[in-house]
Amino acid sequence: MAERPTGGTLIQQFEYGLDAPICLTWELTYACNLSCAHCLSSSGKRDPRELTTAQAEAVIDELQAMKVFYVNIGGGEPTIRPDFWHLLDYAVEHQVGVKFSTNGSQITPERAARIAATDYVDVQVSLDGATAEVNDPLRGVGSYATAIRALDNLFEAGFKDAKVSVVVTRQNVHQLDDFKRIASERGATLRLTRLRPSGRGVDVWDEMHPTAEQQRDLYNWLLREGEKVLTGDSFFHLAAFGEPLPGLNLCGAGRVVCLIDPIGDVYACPFAIHDRFKAGNILDDGGFATVWRESELFTELRSPQSGGACTSCSAFDACRGGCLAAKFFTGLPLDGPDPECVKGHSDLALMDPDRLAPAASQDHSRGSVHKPVSACDENPLSGLTFIPLEALSASR
Repeated sequence: MAERPTGGTLIQQFEYGLDAPICLTWELTYACNLSCAHCLSSSGKRDPRELTTAQAEAVIDELQAMKVFYVNIGGGEPTIRPDFWHLLDYAVEHQVGVKFSTNGSQITPERAARIAATDYVDVQVSLDGATAEVNDPLRGVGSYATAIRALDNLFEAGFKDAKVSVVVTRQNVHQLDDFKRIASERGATLRLTRLRPSGRGVDVWDEMHPTAEQQRDLYNWLLREGEKVLTGDSFFHLAAFGEPLPGLNLCGAGRVVCLIDPIGDVYACPFAIHDRFKAGNILDDGGFATVWRESELFTELRSPQSGGACTSCSAFDACRGGCLAAKFFTGLPLDGPDPECVKGHSDLALMDPDRLAPAASQDHSRGSVHKPVSACDENPLSGLTFIPLEALSASR
């Protein structure tokens, strides 16, 4: 690994990696009671090799020793794992804060009150339409009402500053003001995430990712509202339009970001769950700290990158070539432009008839998967089903 510079900007320091990740995502289970069309982990069925409760506790012990401030818990739907609430309490007791993402199906008034009474816990409720007509064709019939009910339960329980987590798509980008209103009315904060062609998102990316015109509209909206909206590193590719956006303008994969999956595999990024970006396994390779600090993949990612063809672009310092996962899953070179390059430098490559997107290395989907329907369909909810929580509980 190249020697870390003694000076420079914070971003330049981040490029060489840190002793512990700033943003660690841990997917506790691939089990899920929904079948979202764009699910980045192709969730649905539980993997029988899931870490046991004792193994998960050992991960938390290690994160505490590494002084990891908080962990993003996801899935699948993490709250349907039987020991979820125990592991949440265990993490908090060991000084590891928890931010968990949920579809809201288990956030009852009683659960909301418990969360509100617990320190160092944050909740993100997923919502991909500001109306049921936009949200439910993507996430399942009834999922909009479930998410809103969960947000209301948290608000009424006195929970402070829940997050409304939205994946920005061609279908919902016109609803940004509505999403912000939904959040503010419930004392929550809006969190926007970029649609990546990962997991099942590969199959729907062409029809769901925002158009070039919508990308510009999104950029202008974020310039106006960005200080009040969370984006992480989702939209740094838009910085090529001109003025930088709030957030980390850098691909943090393997540098400040990584993912632990339900069986203990460690990946460079939550959006790059593929063998190409697997750094190791916490059970087989000496624990998480060893994988994070010594794996060959992470050492490679923390070395100076050439930037490829993008280095000749006047906007390279702003967008840094874009998202590694977006390029990989659309079959573009990793040292080339982002598939949503606002300068249009990827347009020709995307039209290449010989371009091959890599095959998925895993899929946990349950049977048929819902895909968003076009606006011209007579019934926008046709063919969609929503699995009630009661039915899920009865099947376990």
